[in-house]
Amino acid sequence: MPEWQGKKVTVAGLGVSGVPAARVLHGLGAHVTVVNDGEDERARAQAAELEAEGITVRLGGRAASDSGCAAGLPEGTELIVTAPGWRPDNPLFAAADAAGVPVWGDVELAWQLRGLAGRKPAPWLAVTGTNGKTTTVRMLASILEAAGLRTAAVGNIGVSLLDAVLGDEEYDVLAVELSSYQLHWAPSVRAHSAAVLNLAPDHLDWHGSMEAYAADKGRVYQGNTVACVYNAADKATEDLVREADVEEGCRAIGFTLGTPGPSQVGIVEDLLVDRAFVENRQKQAQELAQVSDVRPPAPHNIANALAAAALARAFGVEPSAVREGLRNFRPDAHRIEYVEEVAGVSYIDDSKATNTHAAEASLASYDPIVWIAGGLAKGATFDELVAKSAERLRGVVLIGADRDLIREALARHAPQVPVVDLDRTDTGAMAAAVQEAARLARPGDTVLLAPACASMDMFVNYNKRGEAFADAVRAHAAGHA
Repeated sequence: MPEWQGKKVTVAGLGVSGVPAARVLHGLGAHVTVVNDGEDERARAQAAELEAEGITVRLGGRAASDSGCAAGLPEGTELIVTAPGWRPDNPLFAAADAAGVPVWGDVELAWQLRGLAGRKPAPWLAVTGTNGKTTTVRMLASILEAAGLRTAAVGNIGVSLLDAVLGDEEYDVLAVELSSYQLHWAPSVRAHSAAVLNLAPDHLDWHGSMEAYAADKGRVYQGNTVACVYNAADKATEDLVREADVEEGCRAIGFTLGTPGPSQVGIVEDLLVDRAFVENRQKQAQELAQVSDVRPPAPHNIANALAAAALARAFGVEPSAVREGLRNFRPDAHRIEYVEEVAGVSYIDDSKATNTHAAEASLASYDPIVWIAGGLAKGATFDELVAKSAERLRGVVLIGADRDLIREALARHAPQVPVVDLDRTDTGAMAAAVQEAARLARPGDTVLLAPACASMDMFVNYNKRGEAFADAVRAHAAGHA
């Protein structure tokens, strides 16, 4: 661990990770300079608070012009701690590389500081993947709590990692959600056990290629000591296990929605079962829970539960705690959330399905479907998604800036499906979308908001989009009362 007193550290970015990192480092005696590309009202307010505490902050143009370096690297910098969103091709990092200055993310900083509180550091059970990370980590934390362990869901959710490793609370184990951004800047993190839930194209504008994105996800397996948990239905995740440099004795554990083989967890009839952490995995299986203990029991959510169970079992948790933890778990809002039934039609809010992979999982959970989709595509294509889902679609209602991409894919792969193109990006479009979806739906159908796109063309975030959908459904229901 570096000696922090007098160390010159540059923190790249303000926000939810940069501000606490700057404060922690300043408290350790480092000379901290924060650089931030933006100079909006919020950034100026955060800067004023930090400067009042004795931390140097450079905003916008000053980040480069006052630095003594054209790329914005403050003179004398010995370490950069970056917010996850800063892209690897930022000139600041090129300047750091040329100067031999290491770059850490907030996760790496937390890992390096985890023994500073004067107690034995809690092991990490880490989860990454394109979709399902938050749900799986929260399921895992619920299982660990049911086992009587002191734990927290940390990383992108819940308690911040820096608070978890430096705060007064002492933990037995941490359930850690890690994004590809965070893993890119976390070279030293070594988890007790880790899972990659799935891999699909996402954030390629940040990583530069699918290969680079997958490689960053695969970092979660490096140095694992007990188990590398992979998705048996997604060969790319197993390939990452094969490529990982792990501790001797670390095992590859698959999860599957089918009957599990040895060293797997999976489904037998209506049961979640373990053939990985039993005495004779060639011939024995241990019941962990019933499928009905998982809410909602959609296929991809059952896969999340199996991954969480595998990590918990790798940590020695008893089967009864797996069952209790899954029963106690309540999913977050806007994740396959039932809203209401109106005139025999169910309305489901999966606004969190912000990419094609998440939408595919959601669409696979219902049949027949009137699909509400559209928003910001973030470079995604929709042919594969539409081709796989075409037979389930009763109709489609399109909204948002990039709806044309989805409409064109529907014309190629599902020309028989009625499509309503609302040609709107205002927030009021959601009420119209629900009315059009209700017109297309028949009793027994599901109207599903699974946009396959980001929300920022119309809404502040996916939460606001989901709330608008739920409000529209309830208004529609009131009209049928």
